Amino acid sequence: MLVVGNQRSLSRISGLILAGMLAGCNSTADLATYPSVYGQKPAAMQQMTDEEAVNMQGRLTALAAQRRSGAISEAEYQRRLKELQLLAEQHGPEALKQIEN
Repeated sequence: MLVVGNQRSLSRISGLILAGMLAGCNSTADLATYPSVYGQKPAAMQQMTDEEAVNMQGRLTALAAQRRSGAISEAEYQRRLKELQLLAEQHGPEALKQIEN
C-alpha cells in the first residue's frame, strides 16, 4: 500500500512540474526562433498555365487519334512516344539542376 501511495505522489509531483514548465512557455518567443511551417510556400519552378495544359492535352489527344486512325505508322508513334518518355526522364534532373543553381 505504501508503494502505491508513493507512486501516486510521484505522478502528482511530475504533473505539477510539467504544468509549471508549460506555463512558463512563451508561444510568441517560440515562433520568433523557429521557422513557420504554415502558409503557402513559394514554388521552386513556375507552374504550367491553364493554356499550356490545354495545349499539351490537345497534342496528346491528337497523337492518340492519329495512331487509332492509322494516320501515322506504329513506328512513328513509337518514335514520338520514346521522345516524350526521354523528356520525362530528363526533365526531373534538369529541373533540379536549375533549382540548385
